[in-house]
Amino acid sequence: CRLLIRSYSPELIRQLGDYFEFVCIDAADDDIEVIAIDSAVLDTGIDFTDWSREPGKTGRKDAYFDLPGARLVHKVRTGMLFLQSEELRIAAGPCRQYDNQVINFINSQYMNWLQQRDWLICHAAALTSGSRGLAIAGFSGGGKSTLMLHILERDRTAFLSNDRVFIKPGNDGLQMRGIAKLPRINPGTLLNNPRLHGLATPQQLQQWDSMATDELWHLEEKYDVPVRRVYGADRIHLAGPLTSLLILNWQRDSDAAPRLQRVDIGARRELLAAVMKSPGPFYQYADGRFFSDGTPFDENAYLEVLAGTPVYEVTGGIDFEAVADQCHRELLSDTP
Repeated sequence: CRLLIRSYSPELIRQLGDYFEFVCIDAADDDIEVIAIDSAVLDTGIDFTDWSREPGKTGRKDAYFDLPGARLVHKVRTGMLFLQSEELRIAAGPCRQYDNQVINFINSQYMNWLQQRDWLICHAAALTSGSRGLAIAGFSGGGKSTLMLHILERDRTAFLSNDRVFIKPGNDGLQMRGIAKLPRINPGTLLNNPRLHGLATPQQLQQWDSMATDELWHLEEKYDVPVRRVYGADRIHLAGPLTSLLILNWQRDSDAAPRLQRVDIGARRELLAAVMKSPGPFYQYADGRFFSDGTPFDENAYLEVLAGTPVYEVTGGIDFEAVADQCHRELLSDTP
């Protein structure tokens, strides 16, 4: 899937080029074109409708307005505006300031491309190691990105995705694909991983170190991890096998040691809530229709695709290093 990004802002193109450097190619043709217009916030005067937030999330985030054959999506906090249709895909507003939202919009086009080809969207991080692949799902704030980075410290592992994994049965078993989105971590994850300290200033590290654990946990800041620079040029894979799914159901206030055990996901359907992900307001079906807010999840679709793939649950207290060791040893090793 080849995407062409156009903008009159050379600075924005450089920002996006730096971010997407690990997937940039020279190509004469493209499948999808995205236009980014760097401007002031546009006052449309349109009466947008709020898009429902996921369980556990509060505050307004996305709003939308449907046009004939198109949808406008308004980012409430930043004022960014996006037009989605079969012919046009435009981001408008302070794109350079909020380039992460432009990055997400670009990735949403690839996500649409995958889902229109029967790839099922999951809310998970993922890694590969040789012929093995592990997806990590978890309930809100469960630490899937943090655990993924702990496992990435081990040899022969490669980052595949931070928050979106797409799965589909293939000739060689269940396959997964990630999107061109770097891991985004919170200050607590950064502080507790010396390899990542270079992503913050000494003053920030000192400030975070002085904060209470609970205060640090809820700090609303995110930092991109440049995987190739931090871990190595060969440590990103965009596709691979999915041989195990891990669901984090541990508790931050528990003193018990974490326990990893295999579960029957069909008998524990409540765990699917950690795995299922809404396609969101940008999703457009192959026939041009748009995804409707409030569309229920198809649990049976997930159960059917995951049939035959080992699913594990982690309960007890949080211990990233202990579970990372166990995952690497038992779920990502080619030798039993």
